[in-house]
Amino acid sequence: MSYVVWAAVAVVVVLALVLAAGASRLRTLSRRVGSFPCQARPADDPRAPWVVGIAHYAVGRIDWWRGWSLAPRPARVWQRERLILTGRVPLDQAGQADAVLVRCRYDDTDFELLVSSGAYAGLASWLESSPPGRRDLVV
Repeated sequence: MSYVVWAAVAVVVVLALVLAAGASRLRTLSRRVGSFPCQARPADDPRAPWVVGIAHYAVGRIDWWRGWSLAPRPARVWQRERLILTGRVPLDQAGQADAVLVRCRYDDTDFELLVSSGAYAGLASWLESSPPGRRDLVV
């Protein structure tokens, strides 16, 4: 066989391995206890695209992983004591059944999350159940 054929086979094999690793990562993240699908975007630009991801409750924080990535670490980490929910909009009337747009503030950065109504209830409960002294986390 020529070098071109070997190179093409090598590219196909590497591509298949990368796709398999990505699918395995996504499956592993989504099957963790305390994980939920969660899309994110900056709040200052409503035309910004949603970035698909998976959020996971950890001790005192939420780790957010990009859906299409091979990164071994989460793309965002939000500490419980610094995360505030500033508003929510149920999107049932907009044709998206069981979706909630959640407006959040982390330190001085505003962003939006798109989650299911069950995931929103869990997020609000998780923030409200924080240690004493934090009563302004959910609006």
